[in-house]
Amino acid sequence: MKKLLVTLVLGVSMMAVQAQDYTSAIGLRGGFYGGLTFKHFLSEKMAFEGLLTAKYRGINFTALAEFHNSISEVDGLKWYYGFGGHIGFYNNNYYYNNYLGSDNYLMIIGVDGILGLEYTFDFIPFNLSLDWKPVFNLIGASYFTPYGGALSVRYCFE
Repeated sequence: MKKLLVTLVLGVSMMAVQAQDYTSAIGLRGGFYGGLTFKHFLSEKMAFEGLLTAKYRGINFTALAEFHNSISEVDGLKWYYGFGGHIGFYNNNYYYNNYLGSDNYLMIIGVDGILGLEYTFDFIPFNLSLDWKPVFNLIGASYFTPYGGALSVRYCFE
């Protein structure tokens, strides 16, 4: 029993010493528009992130290319920036905030930027990210939204 306990403590300690790297992660995104997030690293510093969010009684898909940089003072902490695009399908009446009782849909296409911090835990296969994601819609309704941001919690796997 003592050997098992010592082995367990040493194993957990060794995991805590090294920052956990991951290849892919999936989780929940909460913020102005909640949904799902999937991130996959294509190289050590470049990742692809896909977001599936819901708003205005519709759905939005975003694809982002992200560039990650370590913060050497804190193991497991990275900052990242990137860009991409989105396509969404929304209930037109809820989108313009004047619900009239009928359901007609609006398609939106635009470009996105992202700037964030990500922390990957040493001892469990999870990470947290906090980001700012401004959006510029080009088709369907043209406007700039600077307040898109979220906190994401992801399960990391290889």
